[in-house]
Amino acid sequence: MNEPIIFKSMIRDVDFGSNVKVVEPVNIYGCKIGDDCFIGPFTEIQKDVTIGNRTKVQSHSFVCELVTIGDDCFIGHGVMFINDLFSKGGPARGDKSLWKPTVIGNNVSIGSNATILPVNICDNVVIGAGAVVTKNINESGVYAGNPAKKIKEI
Repeated sequence: MNEPIIFKSMIRDVDFGSNVKVVEPVNIYGCKIGDDCFIGPFTEIQKDVTIGNRTKVQSHSFVCELVTIGDDCFIGHGVMFINDLFSKGGPARGDKSLWKPTVIGNNVSIGSNATILPVNICDNVVIGAGAVVTKNINESGVYAGNPAKKIKEI
């Protein structure tokens, strides 16, 4: 019987601001997390991610490489960020040149179980729970659905 290779969740090579709260277990590495942030349990934040000041990332969320999140944001439970659009018909399989960045502005709230593809989202936006954001959002407001569409002014 073969034994598997075991990788432990960890916090490594993270540039933490002041007064950051992290609830373990988490897997956070090679990223920057601003002042007064909260990171919930069962969360993965990968390298080359930047999270602004006073942002909360709730449990079971996945923030992949190339994501930037602004100040005063809320990332709900189970939010998934995607950087690989399968542009060649399947996963990039290590070809990071195929990955795309995501930029989230300031004062953005993303509801539980939303999926965020590689997009830019401007300041002062609410993304509804379960929404799938497939295109840039350039106007503040409330967005919901699959694909996410503006449903209300703020």
